[in-house]
Amino acid sequence: MELNANFDERAVVHSGQEPWISSPMKGVDRRMLDRIGDEVARATTIVRYAPGSSFSAHTHTGGEEFLVLDGVFQDEHGDFPAGTYVRNPPTSSHTPSAAEGATILVKLWQFDPEDRRQVTIDTKAQKPQRVSEGVVEIPLFEDARERVRIEIWEAGQSVSASHKGFEALVLEGSFTEGGENFVKESWLRLPAGMDLKAQAGPEGARLWVKSGHLAEPPVAPGAG
Repeated sequence: MELNANFDERAVVHSGQEPWISSPMKGVDRRMLDRIGDEVARATTIVRYAPGSSFSAHTHTGGEEFLVLDGVFQDEHGDFPAGTYVRNPPTSSHTPSAAEGATILVKLWQFDPEDRRQVTIDTKAQKPQRVSEGVVEIPLFEDARERVRIEIWEAGQSVSASHKGFEALVLEGSFTEGGENFVKESWLRLPAGMDLKAQAGPEGARLWVKSGHLAEPPVAPGAG
């Protein structure tokens, strides 16, 4: 399966307007943002766990990165309430569930194969750092391949940046880019070399952001 698989093009999904699609596990539904591969895939997905649902135990051969958007996500390592950012590197494993229900943004098979750094951050407990006029951020992860953070844009703030790949999911508020309005649950991906030129909405914007990660062409699991 291929979805938004041309990483040389701008890609947009207003996921709040998309239907939920059932996964192979009962009570677990998905809204796919990009994907290369079938059930084992390089994928970016919003996943909703119904109360009491769970997913089979599995090993993250290609790594797993997620941000809890709503509810409390759980596994044998603990409870992860809304706002928690987690990186489970290649070779890690768990059995996820959500007793009361949860929604997460999850990215699979997008790690450096040698990465073994496990990260858990409660973003709501972090103090943002000012990075430019009208923009503050909460750093989440950085290495030679990518930088991940929560960005908070002041109301009406113009934001521009050059990058080697840019990706954002709106958590709160809104922004405009390319003549298009992005609201809560909207997702934008820009290819390397396509500068970001955006403006925060009247209430500002809080975004999950990843950049620098598209310098090399992404590939499907097992393809190289």
